[in-house]
Amino acid sequence: MKAIRIFGRSIRDAFKSVIRNFSLSMASILCVTITLIIMSVAIIVACNIKEATKTIEDEMHIVVYMKGEATDEDKDNLEAEIKNTKNVREIEYVSKESQKQAMEEYDELFKTLLDYLDVNPLLSSFIVYVDKIEDMSKTADSLKGLPNVETVKYGEQTVEEVVNVFDVVEKVTIGIVIAMLLVTIFLIGNTIKLTIFSRRSEIEIMRLVGASNTAIKLPFIFEGLIIGIIGSIIPVCITIYGYVILNNAMNGHIFTELLKLIKPYNFVFYVSGVLVIIGALVGMLSSGHSVRRYLKI
Repeated sequence: MKAIRIFGRSIRDAFKSVIRNFSLSMASILCVTITLIIMSVAIIVACNIKEATKTIEDEMHIVVYMKGEATDEDKDNLEAEIKNTKNVREIEYVSKESQKQAMEEYDELFKTLLDYLDVNPLLSSFIVYVDKIEDMSKTADSLKGLPNVETVKYGEQTVEEVVNVFDVVEKVTIGIVIAMLLVTIFLIGNTIKLTIFSRRSEIEIMRLVGASNTAIKLPFIFEGLIIGIIGSIIPVCITIYGYVILNNAMNGHIFTELLKLIKPYNFVFYVSGVLVIIGALVGMLSSGHSVRRYLKI
């Protein structure tokens, strides 16, 4: 029962402190709000970049062209070899006849040129999809050494550029999230320090009458929790409505239909939950740290 009373009294005192020190509390809440808005943007960007990267990885492939004189048996052997190659996720066989038909349907000029030839000059090929795009170059080198392979194509420069760009953007967004967390902890911590300083006489009296360390610290920890939760309300609203509006305005994709935005539901609720948790935890941790360090209790 004593623990429940302490718990209840701590929550009550925390609310009173937020109201009594309204200007300091508003400064902390505003700090949390601005920080979480920036963090929300960073999380949304990071998640969509990760999704876009996955889409590109799924679409990018290696084309393995067979030698023209290769037999059906050679084709079956090569298919087995490719399947056993490290980093290969899926393969698709494309005969030279189907390639010719596709080219004729694509452009009338190709059809005219191919009709003049007595022999189909195209090569049968395998479309090879990989597990890790960053290892595509190594996989392509491995495939070049297989029997009955004429050549291997996979757009070396494009793959490297895509990997580098997404790697940089991902690191930047992660850095922003970490930086925002540190800034929030620092600012809320400083605000709580001012609150503690303004209430030093009250705290000293509590210590003189025998109040435990827990009884003294809990109100400040709950105060940080309240500030964090209140500060997350506006970022949550902006996240939910803002992302839905953005998704509708961009027709659900980024620049091209290949790079689709993550569908709003339930993505916005997931991000909102993360923001509330971050706000609450950062508020509690920064408050607890300030109490331990500066009250010396």
